[in-house]
Amino acid sequence: MKKMNNEKYDYLIVGAGLYGAVFARQAVNSGKNVCVIDKRAHIAGNVYTRTVEGIHVHEYGAHIFHTNNKKVWDYVNGFAEFNRFTNSPVANYKGELYSLPFNMYTFNKMWGVVTPEEAAAKIEEQKKDAIEAMNAEGVTEPRNLEEQAITLVGKDIFEKLVKGYTEKQWGRKCSELPAFIIKRLPVRLTFDNNYFNALYQGIPIGGYTKLVNNMLEGIPVQLGTDYLSDKEKWDSMADRVVYTGPIDAYFGYEKGYLEYRSVRFETELLDQPNFQGNAAVNYTDSETPWTRIIEHKWFEFGKDENGNELPKTVISKEYSSEWKPGDEPYYPVNDAKNSALYTEYRNMAEKEKKVLFGGRLGEYKYYDMDQVIATALEAAEKELG
Repeated sequence: MKKMNNEKYDYLIVGAGLYGAVFARQAVNSGKNVCVIDKRAHIAGNVYTRTVEGIHVHEYGAHIFHTNNKKVWDYVNGFAEFNRFTNSPVANYKGELYSLPFNMYTFNKMWGVVTPEEAAAKIEEQKKDAIEAMNAEGVTEPRNLEEQAITLVGKDIFEKLVKGYTEKQWGRKCSELPAFIIKRLPVRLTFDNNYFNALYQGIPIGGYTKLVNNMLEGIPVQLGTDYLSDKEKWDSMADRVVYTGPIDAYFGYEKGYLEYRSVRFETELLDQPNFQGNAAVNYTDSETPWTRIIEHKWFEFGKDENGNELPKTVISKEYSSEWKPGDEPYYPVNDAKNSALYTEYRNMAEKEKKVLFGGRLGEYKYYDMDQVIATALEAAEKELG
């Protein structure tokens, strides 16, 4: 990265997260003159990692890179070396520990079953009971998330591993949430607790900030800069603008606010080498106020970049919350009301001939990291040729 000057640019990139960094890199590689601004004091957006006692702390929640897209995997490996981290979270229900996603370890702990045949029979028995109970009420299709989940995996798994976690995450009872939120619940009749069914998976060695910093090498970046507070000035400095901020904020919330779920973190440095022995533990009972605890050092196997064991540990408790203006937006609430509102904003955006809207906030869409990179590469290819 380098400092900006006052020259005219081909592209102004608003946002130094993954989408902005990828687009900026591609534009520079195509011979374009580019600058990047971000209102935060750091690059890398929500994948930002800071170093504490040799541990790369995921400041905005756990980010585990996973993809089946070889083009994207090859692209990110051009900017960082990735380790072989495999996401295998654990569920803690009132002190009972279960393997995630639902697999033979889970079913053995839940019911004492040993073979896949026994596990399948137990799940089918519970699903059958749930469907018969619904039919007795004259209901043929699940009316809410609770009924949907029980008809997919049965009552025991729902009660212990889905209900409390989901209600904390959404701030509503499962019986009040729409069924479409859980279209399917993966059930594995194998002893495979690799959470992501992805061919490529890992964490960039040195952290995500290093990855994004490498993407932005040689590109002027100005941090602590709010584009919307001085939009005319910034627009005059470039022929084209790539905007990755909230689409409703761009239009001054003219049609109203798009809604999100937000997340709050309580992060602690502990003077001990091991807190929970795993990167992620989900707390699936309703009494525990946090949804999960992340122990950051295990994303890189408890060692620093030189392979030395780390004597301390950093944990983050995650609390899901209702979003209000001023909070950090995390998960779009893609219900009918918000989808209709986004369509209005998208129609307005299409009339902004100088501006390209992209990324999680610019498109009001939940993207995994590989999807952000894929869409940025597609947009850059379409834009730059």
